[in-house]
Amino acid sequence: MVEPMLIDEKAGVKYSIDVPRWCSDERNPLSISGLHGITECQIDKKERSIWRYRNAFPKNIFTKVSLGEGCTPLINMEFGGYNALFKLEWFAPTGSFKDRGASIMMSLLKHQNINEVVEDSSGNGGAAIAAYGAAAEIKVNIVAPESTSAAKIAQIKSYGAEIHLIPGTREDTESAALKMAENCFYASHNWHPFFLQGTKTLGYELWEDLNFTAPDNVIIPTGAGSNVLGCDIAFQELKAMRLISKLPRLFAAQPRNCSPINTAFRAGVNSHIEDSFSSTIAEGTAIKRPIRLNSVLNALRRSSGGTIALEENTIAQATLDLAAKGLYAEPTCATAAAAFYELVNDGTIKPEETTVVILTGTGLKVTNFYQQSLGIS
Repeated sequence: MVEPMLIDEKAGVKYSIDVPRWCSDERNPLSISGLHGITECQIDKKERSIWRYRNAFPKNIFTKVSLGEGCTPLINMEFGGYNALFKLEWFAPTGSFKDRGASIMMSLLKHQNINEVVEDSSGNGGAAIAAYGAAAEIKVNIVAPESTSAAKIAQIKSYGAEIHLIPGTREDTESAALKMAENCFYASHNWHPFFLQGTKTLGYELWEDLNFTAPDNVIIPTGAGSNVLGCDIAFQELKAMRLISKLPRLFAAQPRNCSPINTAFRAGVNSHIEDSFSSTIAEGTAIKRPIRLNSVLNALRRSSGGTIALEENTIAQATLDLAAKGLYAEPTCATAAAAFYELVNDGTIKPEETTVVILTGTGLKVTNFYQQSLGIS
């Protein structure tokens, strides 16, 4: 069996998976080569977390840092007159899907004897790294935009992490984190390749949820694209082992105010296109220059999927419509619900197809949105 390696696909350079590293020497993102999928009998069904799929992880992950992430509900519900399967990722320990990636990444860093990290995040990523850092007894510094919601800041601080609020853009936040990374390890959920080994469990879990078949479509709220890439990795592994016959179509949902993936996809290019950006209520997807843009675009095209950009009022209404059905979501992930309605309405998705809508984060983190929308002082 081929030994897993870190690989800079752009430069064609490989690195040992055992040495702490978050990017290549050329400052390019890294992926992991030499991986393989797993069959149903290789799932540890006694384990109720993403670690039930540990046989699909790089074998070098020996230390397990887990808070019971994964195994989230998949419910069938009508939305906008059409039925879809909603994956409720806010049942994760910190309230968002990012616990999947945090568990695997922090497990590796614990194994590598890293004792202090810095991460830049708009909130959910920071909460996940802070929580799993606490579980791993690793000191965590979180650098976040000054505009991050108070609820997310409180959550991060409660785990014992030091938080540094930065004025300006999301890119200013990343620059500040990279400056701090001169003195500790940069545990970026956007850069570190092992984070994607955590998000790929979403694909495996959907396969298991659906009695070991693949859905026709998966709609994903998308900022940096870690869920798109995670699902792409999982479904490619499953298809390579002939456990599914075709890849599900992956759709990236973004707010119109910040939709660089949608812009590049619809232009038919694999590179960033300069565009105007403004603030959005879908703050978790407000990333102007996704680090892995090229990989995300390739994943969408490989699956014959696509992108969609939603207006602010459409996202806000979808958030309230979900709540009216008992699903208290944050606007960031309500973009996926809004996208489902639009994609069925325009004929891209057929109502009878099996479509999964990923709801990535809880509305408990954006109480201010609901207060303003409902006129509560």
